[in-house]
Amino acid sequence: STRAQIKAAERVIATDEHNLELVRIEFDAGAVAMTDVLLAQSQLASDRTLLPPLQQQLDVARHALSVLVGETPAQWSPPDFDLEALALPAELPVILPSELIHQRPDILAAEAQLHATNAAVGVATALLYPNVTLSASWTVERAVRQGPGLLDTTSLITDLAGGLIAPLFHGGALEAQRRAAVAAFEAQLATYRQVVLLAFGQVADTLRALQNDADFLRTQIAALTTSEASLKLAQDAYKAGRGSLIQVLDAERLYGQAALGYARSKGQRYLDTVLLFQTMGGGGQDWLQSAAAGPRYTGR
Repeated sequence: STRAQIKAAERVIATDEHNLELVRIEFDAGAVAMTDVLLAQSQLASDRTLLPPLQQQLDVARHALSVLVGETPAQWSPPDFDLEALALPAELPVILPSELIHQRPDILAAEAQLHATNAAVGVATALLYPNVTLSASWTVERAVRQGPGLLDTTSLITDLAGGLIAPLFHGGALEAQRRAAVAAFEAQLATYRQVVLLAFGQVADTLRALQNDADFLRTQIAALTTSEASLKLAQDAYKAGRGSLIQVLDAERLYGQAALGYARSKGQRYLDTVLLFQTMGGGGQDWLQSAAAGPRYTGR
């Protein structure tokens, strides 16, 4: 987008330089006044101020890409590419199935935490029940330990009763642990709901942005086409002596604004398309390709 804006600004500057050359020729011939020359010079100087900020944006983006691949800007520079080399569907989908959002890392992490807190509730509930194991080997072991004929049924019953009522002595603590586990589950459930709602809100914002981008791009294309035709008519009229330099400069200003606006709107559409994949967690490419199957958009 920045490189496209730089090209648009350079075209505007080239047009200004051409007009200034024509005005100087007419001034030397005595056809126009010095004020026309000054107006053309002023327009050229004003449009030249567009380039430095755009060049700075481009340098910052290139340096960020260098850091992203683990190199310093002096060691590696990203290859140049233009938006015309990329292709987007002519119509991007503005409705997505909710299943595609489920794969977002934040949703998966919140869901895993919710499962963990739910399991903790089950563990805390299970601790409220007695934990006694009855088996034939356990009875025989007691008989061998106490000797033949010495099996004390009263002792056996007492031990069993102790195992059964043991949780009652810790009932308050165990019940408190269970309540804490339930509270943790409810808190995590609220967190999970909030994460899901936030994800749906981000996707909705991006889908709406894509819809607005398409409308904005169409209006920018119309503005660029109209201003380009108007500039050509103003230049032809000025060359034929039927128009004024003010008309040419106004047409140039409108054309320059339209060219920069077109480059920005086109770049924003690519950016919002990337944001759509990001808000979906990086997936859904196959669905998007099938949903957006049709003519490809590559430029004007």
